[in-house]
Amino acid sequence: MGANISGVAPCTNGGNPSLKPRLGDIPESCAALVLMYLDPPEICKLARLNRAFRGASSADFIWDSKLPSNYRFLVDKLLDESAVTLGKKDIYARLCRPNPFDGGTKEVWLDKQTGGVCLSISSKALTITGIDDRRYWNHISTDESRFQTVAYLQQTWWFEVDGEVELQFPAGTYSVFFRLHLGRASKRLVRRVCNSEHVHGWDIKPVQFQLKTSDGQHTISRCYLDNPGIWVHYHMGDFVIEKPNALTKIKFSATQIDCTHTKGGLCVDSVLIYPRSVGKRLDHFCTW
Repeated sequence: MGANISGVAPCTNGGNPSLKPRLGDIPESCAALVLMYLDPPEICKLARLNRAFRGASSADFIWDSKLPSNYRFLVDKLLDESAVTLGKKDIYARLCRPNPFDGGTKEVWLDKQTGGVCLSISSKALTITGIDDRRYWNHISTDESRFQTVAYLQQTWWFEVDGEVELQFPAGTYSVFFRLHLGRASKRLVRRVCNSEHVHGWDIKPVQFQLKTSDGQHTISRCYLDNPGIWVHYHMGDFVIEKPNALTKIKFSATQIDCTHTKGGLCVDSVLIYPRSVGKRLDHFCTW
């Protein structure tokens, strides 16, 4: 880099020589070496500085280190055939968007800051006891869900929600959450309002959350559901991926089947799986 700069011929501006090298004189190869050690948001900011950083920011070897180890699996599963012609930077950008699969009931995306694999599973991909009986459950439309719909429970004696997903994850620790809401939210004169008419029974006995993986990991946690009118992420537990090239099946459930009392007024939105570093940003952890 130094030799390159020392060889730059001085230019003149109004008869006065300018001997100081400019930021734009940095070769793209040197700029790329700097960018390789930065996080994706920082790379994108520096790409706006000048032509050298903008050109360097598209180098495949930079983004190869930012993509998750299973990115080829994700590309094959989530993106169309045109993705095979994309550079690594464009693949990263495409994977950072929500990418639906299984009929749009599940979505995968990369966390923009860390490149970690995140997954969301909608209520329509879950097995909910009694969901077909409109006396107890309804699917309602809402813009407060990334899937634009949630399952709303009016009242039941037997609350049981199960689901599973199979995916290839990069090595690391992952946290699993249920996204739930006490009360039915709506908009009135552009203002958000929450109807808590049917909310009852959740303070008598806790909900049990259970998590199992195909390689034998198993956790149980329990929570009293609280904070009506607010979407809460209830932490079910964590699992560890040690073999990133293998498919891992994750099974999860939420149950409150004490039939001594009814419970109701609950919206079930989704199940979320995040790398633990990303999951720490969420707000509600259960007791074990």
